[in-house]
Amino acid sequence: MNNSRYPSRLLESAVNEFARLPGIGRKTALRLALFVLKQEVDDVVRFTSAIRELREEIQHCKVCFNISDSEVCEICASPKRDRSLVCVVESIRDVMAIENTQQYTGIYHVLGGVISPMDGIGPDDLTIEPLVEKVKFGEVKEVIFALSTTMEGDTTNFFIYRKLAPHNIEMTTIARGVSIGDELEYADEVTLGRSLINRMPFEKSL
Repeated sequence: MNNSRYPSRLLESAVNEFARLPGIGRKTALRLALFVLKQEVDDVVRFTSAIRELREEIQHCKVCFNISDSEVCEICASPKRDRSLVCVVESIRDVMAIENTQQYTGIYHVLGGVISPMDGIGPDDLTIEPLVEKVKFGEVKEVIFALSTTMEGDTTNFFIYRKLAPHNIEMTTIARGVSIGDELEYADEVTLGRSLINRMPFEKSL
C-alpha cells in the first residue's frame, strides 16, 4: 500500500526526479509530471530518448572543450574562424552568449569553471594547462579573457595571465560594459558585443 501523499508510487518517483532539476520545487515538479501523463506515449518516448542521447552521446571538443556531437566542434572545424584569436570563457553558456552577438570570429577555450577555493575548485580542476599548451605550440596571437567579472573570475584571469606571460602573445580582456558581478550569459547581446569589440590590454585592468 502506498502511504505517501501521492496516489501513485510511480508519480511520486517522477516528481522526485523532476524536483532534482535546478530551480524546480516540488509543486512545479508535480505539475511537470502530470503534464507528462497527459502526453501521447510517442511524445514522451521521444522526449526521454533526447535526454538519454544528450547524456550518453555528447562529447567535448578536443580543441576547445565546448560540447560537440563530434571530436571537433563546428566552431573549431570552420575554416572561417581565426585560430590565432582565442576567447577564454568559463562555460558552454558563455560560448552561446558570445556567438549570439555575431561580433566574434575567433575560436574559444572553455575552462569548465573558475578558480574558487570556497567550492573546492583549483587550477588543476580546469582546462588551464591545455590552454597553455595551445598557446605554447599553436598559432595563437591573442588571448581574450571573457570570464564573468566576479572575484573568482578575476582571480582566474590573473592566474592564467601569469601562466601565459612568458609567451609572446597579446592578452586582452573584454571592456567593463558588463557590470561587476554579472555573468556573461545574462548580458544583453549589444552590451556583450561592444565589450568584445572594445576590449583592452589585460594589464590595464589590473
